[in-house]
Amino acid sequence: MADLGLKIKSDTELTKIEMQCIHQNGLIYVVPSESSWVCTEDLRHVHALSGFFKQLIEFDDPKIQEAMQKWGIYFRPRPLAEEDDA
Repeated sequence: MADLGLKIKSDTELTKIEMQCIHQNGLIYVVPSESSWVCTEDLRHVHALSGFFKQLIEFDDPKIQEAMQKWGIYFRPRPLAEEDDA
């Protein structure tokens, strides 16, 4: 049986996030972009996904809200940690 769950594989210019359960199977690719250059390579995927979800909910589109509720996915931006805490 295949490995189920989340698996993150990072390389220099690409991060693959494999997602698999017995009912669904998908792959997210994260590559350098105009909005992710500010983050380090090892955290680019975190920066990109958080920024993507933040932008997605800012559209305030009922279809997006409906799809997120259908799948039980909610996103809430949080304040950035102080540099001393990082």
